[in-house]
Amino acid sequence: MTQRLLLFLAVLLTSCSPRPEMNVILVIVDDLGWKDLTVTGSELYQTPHIDAFAESAVRFERFYADSPVCSPTRAALMTGKHPARLDITNWIGGEQKGQLIQATYERHLPLEETTIAERFKEAGYATGFIGKWHLGDEGFYPENQGFDVNIGGHGAGQPASYFWPYKRENGSPWDVPGLEEGNQGEYLTDRLTDEALDFIDSHPTDPFFLVLSHYSVHTPIQAKDSTTAPYLALLAESPPCDPEAAENDPVWSITRTCQGNAAYAAMVESTDDSMGRLVNHLTEQGLSANTAIVLVSDNGGLSSLNLGRKPGPTSNKPLRAGKGYLYEGGIRIPFLVSNPRSSSTGVRSLRASTIDVVPTLLELAGLESAALDGRSLLDEAEYAGTLSSRPLFFHFPHYHGSGNRPSSALIVGDYKLIQWLEDDSTELYHLSDDPGELHDLSELEPLRTEDLLEQLNTWRSQIDANMPYPNPDWSRAN
Repeated sequence: MTQRLLLFLAVLLTSCSPRPEMNVILVIVDDLGWKDLTVTGSELYQTPHIDAFAESAVRFERFYADSPVCSPTRAALMTGKHPARLDITNWIGGEQKGQLIQATYERHLPLEETTIAERFKEAGYATGFIGKWHLGDEGFYPENQGFDVNIGGHGAGQPASYFWPYKRENGSPWDVPGLEEGNQGEYLTDRLTDEALDFIDSHPTDPFFLVLSHYSVHTPIQAKDSTTAPYLALLAESPPCDPEAAENDPVWSITRTCQGNAAYAAMVESTDDSMGRLVNHLTEQGLSANTAIVLVSDNGGLSSLNLGRKPGPTSNKPLRAGKGYLYEGGIRIPFLVSNPRSSSTGVRSLRASTIDVVPTLLELAGLESAALDGRSLLDEAEYAGTLSSRPLFFHFPHYHGSGNRPSSALIVGDYKLIQWLEDDSTELYHLSDDPGELHDLSELEPLRTEDLLEQLNTWRSQIDANMPYPNPDWSRAN
């Protein structure tokens, strides 16, 4: 009788004890396109570890970056606010003009903004940032925005080199800081993963929030020879398509239509290896049952570049265009959420965007969200359809090396409106029927086009979005 009573009390105490706090890891892959994973349809790139992760996660197949370039999306990922509300609408350092003078924009994430790291830190979490930052120069680095640890994050948007010492011989703004000790041949994606695992090991009992922000698969396109060789052989023997295939679409660009770049494929594979190492390490350390992982990109794959250049290294087909454009190829991205306290897996069709990541991560950890533009997606992940759809807005009032002209866009249900700000012309697409955005419906559905344009104008006015303005030298220069 006494033994039974003791056993009952032990079970009761165990069941009443609070659950350990949830660790949260956000993995950001730079420039990872919607079709750059095997699980999303790539016929060349090999991503077995991310594919395996997807089996135990929820994958949103209609997920969007809030900008077609990196810094604005990264600002959204840190704050849960729309880039246009933050006035960070361009990649920091992207200065171009044409018929219009580009809209003014902030060159750093303001310190008065509350970041997700600050929210976790206030809740007693250790916070770490490893990899690409690109949200401001010194004084605005991760350590100034709530992160206890910053390794490799600074003002630059790409590394000087993917190989140690990650610098140029005479120095450059792209030299990656904090990785001075290393070995010849060491690869940046591998090194950042090492640092991430060390951060995890340094907090065996404390809850932690970690951002592993890869520089890959951004330019420069550099990969390990050993990883590249099999792809070179495959492309020589039986390529899935013409590796050099490209098209003059959009008209200002040359766009790759085939995934046929061996070095880029190898970069994707190295990033996939990193994901495998991360997941396996959590299992080995007994942390997998108490660690949520989210994987996301910051914009679409680089496929389109200005006429006169070679096309980008990847293809987003059947989606149109790529990084820099508000067409689907420029803003539709992979997004996967693994919640170890849920058995939910599979694919979700709700249209959502990167402003939703902060509230989702906070809810995963049991923390309350402040007033944000985004909303938590856990209900959708759990119940596959309880969230109502809402409009998604995009504002990129800038020129870009992809050939893009200043533009804004709006998605409502299955309809997408794009407005070109040079001449205020519009395009309308039905995304379910026409995901490749080949058939402009604006003249066939003028009333719908007018209504969506009014919604877009109202939103820009409400958030006081910065707009481009006429270039007084344009007529003389052209």
